[in-house]
Amino acid sequence: MSKVLMLGNEAIAWGAIAAGVNVVSAYPGTPSTEVFTTLAEHASEYGYYAEWCVNEKVALELAYGAAISGARSLVSMKQVGLNVAADPLLSGTYLGVKGGLVLVVADDPGPHSSQTEQDTRHFAAFAKVPVLDPSDPQEAMAMTMQAFDISEKYHLPVIIRPTTRVCHAGQDVDMPLVSPVSIQAHFEKDDWVIFPPVSYRKHGELLKTLDELGQCFCDSEFNYIVGENPDRDYNEGIICSGVSYQYVAEAIKRLDLDLPLMKIGTPYPFPDNIVLDFVKNKQHILVVEEQDAVVEDHLLRLLGINGLAVCVSGKLDHCVSGVGELNVNAVEEAICRWQGREPVTSVTASKPELPVRTPILSAGCPHRASFYAIRKAAGKKSDIVFTGDIGCYTLGMMPPLSAVDTCLCMGAAITQAQGIGRAEPGRKSIAVLGDSTFYHSGLPGVVNAVYNQYPLTLVVLDNSTTAMTGFQPHPGTGITAMGEAVEALNIESVLEGFGVRWYKTVDPGDLDLAVQTVREALAYDGVSVVIMKSPCVNLPSVNKERKPIRIIAEQCKECGLCVTEIGCPALVGEKGKLPLVMDTCVGCGLCKAVCPFDAIEGGNA
Repeated sequence: MSKVLMLGNEAIAWGAIAAGVNVVSAYPGTPSTEVFTTLAEHASEYGYYAEWCVNEKVALELAYGAAISGARSLVSMKQVGLNVAADPLLSGTYLGVKGGLVLVVADDPGPHSSQTEQDTRHFAAFAKVPVLDPSDPQEAMAMTMQAFDISEKYHLPVIIRPTTRVCHAGQDVDMPLVSPVSIQAHFEKDDWVIFPPVSYRKHGELLKTLDELGQCFCDSEFNYIVGENPDRDYNEGIICSGVSYQYVAEAIKRLDLDLPLMKIGTPYPFPDNIVLDFVKNKQHILVVEEQDAVVEDHLLRLLGINGLAVCVSGKLDHCVSGVGELNVNAVEEAICRWQGREPVTSVTASKPELPVRTPILSAGCPHRASFYAIRKAAGKKSDIVFTGDIGCYTLGMMPPLSAVDTCLCMGAAITQAQGIGRAEPGRKSIAVLGDSTFYHSGLPGVVNAVYNQYPLTLVVLDNSTTAMTGFQPHPGTGITAMGEAVEALNIESVLEGFGVRWYKTVDPGDLDLAVQTVREALAYDGVSVVIMKSPCVNLPSVNKERKPIRIIAEQCKECGLCVTEIGCPALVGEKGKLPLVMDTCVGCGLCKAVCPFDAIEGGNA
């Protein structure tokens, strides 16, 4: 086997290819996205099918349909995407699968790019789905390959739960042997219909299967003990799961401790017997894990059932932080706290103070013009509520645009606006979401507004991509995950089919027309939709055509409006000084529309 440097997400993808995956599906979401992009890149070469789906529920249902036909299938998403896919997951676990079904659900401690820090291990236990918790890319690959075997042996979906540092860590990984897929899937009519009598029977069978799997996990290669000398007795020990194992191993080395360490790679079903063997002769156990106290809870239950008096520390007694990511330093401090001693202070080189970097839309981003038009149409002193959504356009909340008042979850902008209006009759809202989110979960909200005759004003920011997660295609782009050109869905036609009678498409770069269009939408008594259509400035085909603007010093009155009104990072300065045009300017021309003195020229608009 040759070693190849790859990210954890890439390792998971190659593990699936080596396992002979037949069908893969996903909806993009950091930190999971590269799992699918790697799989899609090699789909034609190795003979499997890859599909970006409109949301995670659809992606899982597609993968489940393939699995009950005997195919090996994989679906990837981030942790909040599992919320969207919860319905088919719980029902599908009762019914079981025929071919292997693996869900890669990437958790985001921190969180770096998510609404929540939710822990998928909880969800796995709730859904009664086995979960594997990799500690590094090499193990993530091995777990993925084994997950298909576990799924097929026990007829259950299996979750792989990498966290951010496993997903995006680079490691020299043993490249597995890979050959093109040759399976012939065939759906056989059997016990695939979920209804109450079947559910009752299947639930009992599922519990027995999980007990059997828990016993099997006691012999798993992913659960093991390191650093335990059989010739001596230990009063203390550490148990950890996932990437925390790497932090603990390094912290123990730094502190020069002689401590046994148990790594658990299969947190559910819990490998009771091997854990009991590890803790039964010890008095003090420290549990280190990201994110929640999942292993710790299981351990406490196990000790109670078996009547063992062992003192357990971890997240529940605040020895280990319950929020954010762990790292070696944090784990080192936790171990010292647990042992009641002062932390060892590491001598590190002093670092210069870094400037604060406020999150902001890119220079030339069409969303900036859209939000500016929305605010101008609403009026600066307007009491209109701006319900926002999940995407790069959530940054519309930042001053000076300040055009996002709420952000809950994907698609909620539309339905929250309706709820606000029902609770406070007469209060106007403008719901704003992107084109990918429109297809992901915006459609039901539009249907609800039409059906319940709510006077919704919706603005769809159509930048022709899924920009936040890396420019993945969606139904409106006219291209599939495997690069096939298809007919693009048209938002206007979709709205027409839903019964929306007032909709207009406008380029936000035409500021006066955009403002006028939003005002017309607000005045309409019914569901009105403005489609702000302009491609993302970071798409390669767009960037090549852009030219920076120039300030005409003789005409500039140094009022600062071009800087303070739109907050573009490519234009800096302050009142009383000539603005500076940065190298990042792409010439979108919004500042020209704002300048009252015609002191800006050039650009692409």
